[in-house]
Amino acid sequence: MRFSVKRFVAGIGLALVASMVGAQPYPSKPIKMLVAFPPGGPVDIIARLIGPKMSESLGQPVVVENKVGASGNVATAEVAKSAPDGYTLLAHSSAYAVNPTLFSNPGYDPVKDLQAIAVVAQQANIILVNSSFPAKTLDELKNAMAKDKLAFASPGAGTTPHLTAENLFHVRWKADVTHVPFKGAGPAVTGLLSGQPPIGCMAGSGPMSNIKAGKLRALAVSSAKRLPQLPDVPTLNELGYSGMEDYTWVGMFVPASTPPEIAQKLNDAVLRAVKSPDIKERLDALAFEPTAATLKETAGYVRDEVAKWAKIVRETGAKAE
Repeated sequence: MRFSVKRFVAGIGLALVASMVGAQPYPSKPIKMLVAFPPGGPVDIIARLIGPKMSESLGQPVVVENKVGASGNVATAEVAKSAPDGYTLLAHSSAYAVNPTLFSNPGYDPVKDLQAIAVVAQQANIILVNSSFPAKTLDELKNAMAKDKLAFASPGAGTTPHLTAENLFHVRWKADVTHVPFKGAGPAVTGLLSGQPPIGCMAGSGPMSNIKAGKLRALAVSSAKRLPQLPDVPTLNELGYSGMEDYTWVGMFVPASTPPEIAQKLNDAVLRAVKSPDIKERLDALAFEPTAATLKETAGYVRDEVAKWAKIVRETGAKAE
């Protein structure tokens, strides 16, 4: 009996040693960041800007991987079901807050299944046209829509550019215009450049270089103030459309039961990244406004956004095409 007790105690000791060896400080291996949209759009741009800076802070590579599908729902559902160990992150747009109302079964609950690490940055949505399209102002676009059956592009159903356009074209103007959802901002810009369709609404970073090059024409922005990058383009509020201060934001999320200390490490890494001078300069050039805040502030902001966009989806009658 005495021998068996010794073996039992020895076994416990070995187990404790093994658990102590296994309990390495986070992070001890590469971190995967799933981007919910294709390359070229705001989410992908932010992920690839912030990822290397987070790696510097965390001491491990942050590997960015595009996981496209169902307006971001595919990546979101995958991260929601992943191990809550801080090694799988989600990079998503404000569609994260829209999709639970837009889709009958998005595959996740935005409050219960994931927690927000940071809303990294935001940018205004832009109403724009191909440079060959005759409308030079928003009023001229409204008149064109009143005369002809036209179509507009967005980065996808449920994105905030889609809903900004739905609110303006269908709710405010009562226009008979068709929505053409693309699989991300990059493909939507390509469609606009070819004139298929000639009208669009997108967050600033995707079309900005082509606006600057004169290939696309910006008619209005959805921000509270004019963009420094487009000082001659009026806001929707200036043009008489109050209550349309809409933004596309980029956020990072982890499974809801991720330990608080891991969530805090990730939040700290994002905050350090956006405060670095080179990242701030890059964000400004792309018309992004840094918005990263504490975990508590971030959680409150995301809850408010879920409620705001649920109301807009109901008012516009927007559908997931």
